[in-house]
Amino acid sequence: MSDPVLSRPSNIAVVVLAAGWSSRMGALKPLLDFGNDTVLGHVLSTIEGAAVGPAYVVVGNEAERVASAAVAHGVVAVENPAFADGMMSSIKAGISALPDIVDGAMILPVDVPLVRATTLRRIAESASKGEAPVLRPTFRGRPGHPPFVHRRLFAEIIAAAPKMTLRDILDRHQDEAQSVAVIDSGIVRDMDYPDDYRRLAVSLPQRHHPDEAECEAMLEAADTPEPTRRHSRAVTRLAVDIAARLIAKGHALDISAVRAGALLHDIAKGDPDHAAAGARRVAAFGFAEEAEIVAVHMECAIGPGQAVDPRHVVFLADKLVKGERLVGIEERFAPAFAAFASDPAALTSVRRRHAAVEAVLAAVEALTGPLDAARGVGEPETPAESGR
Repeated sequence: MSDPVLSRPSNIAVVVLAAGWSSRMGALKPLLDFGNDTVLGHVLSTIEGAAVGPAYVVVGNEAERVASAAVAHGVVAVENPAFADGMMSSIKAGISALPDIVDGAMILPVDVPLVRATTLRRIAESASKGEAPVLRPTFRGRPGHPPFVHRRLFAEIIAAAPKMTLRDILDRHQDEAQSVAVIDSGIVRDMDYPDDYRRLAVSLPQRHHPDEAECEAMLEAADTPEPTRRHSRAVTRLAVDIAARLIAKGHALDISAVRAGALLHDIAKGDPDHAAAGARRVAAFGFAEEAEIVAVHMECAIGPGQAVDPRHVVFLADKLVKGERLVGIEERFAPAFAAFASDPAALTSVRRRHAAVEAVLAAVEALTGPLDAARGVGEPETPAESGR
């Protein structure tokens, strides 16, 4: 079915479902510790940071405690007295509470807490184009949370039979639905059981970096050729190994940034000025720190006394890998020195990059001791072996 007068949502809300029993968790999910806040607090902070619209938190089990936490974050708490009837009753309660000015809503269960602010903004942007009454975010083809529903479906949802689910209703409108591809593995990661909660809580501090699956999704979106991806994986193995050696010697270094930057460093290989082009792509996906690593992976100087950071590690690792094979610095640069021997300007550039690699290598080896890889000896350890 279609609606030629479908309005474009300009006022969007996020309905957060936090009313359930949490029976499989054995503890009240919304108020579990999560980073420096609770699970609910983290979700509400993400929504606030996304600036897509107000949040409405549906409460039921231990309603007073959860509502107090919601109000403390400055959002509206909506009580669902029928929460024991299941999630659909909470969706109905949340949608029924929305003011008339709301044109559509994202429906976000509180136990999917790793959804990124960039994802919420991406959904809101797609909704503003008015192209579909149902939007389903997808990660590498897999649908996740939160779906968006236009106001014209609200009445249908509220009138749904008790045994129906939101998926049943959205499936009715499958022909009208639109997928919104996002770089966000968090949309498909929920926490029903204690082990789920522990895994998500452990991963939270690294969420400002893309995980490996998200890096692969970016490479797929950029149509980065498979040989280039294999090279990037080889660089990543070496970069993570170098980072682990530095960390083992007491050097503070974010290994998650190293891993992601190495996987993405050649995302735009083949484009003119591929380092700058790749940085723009990665920044557009929402990862500023990785974009900076990509931007300088061709040449990254280090000054006297300057601390080694992820940019230097990725730069060094990239210069020690040719294709998928470890090579020493001299082997890596020999072809360039030979090719530009009669081109003074180009030769100056090669010499500058060669000197930058040697300077970074010296700074690293001052902390780690000799790196066999710099002389093309041995193979880097796998990420699992190097402290992943």
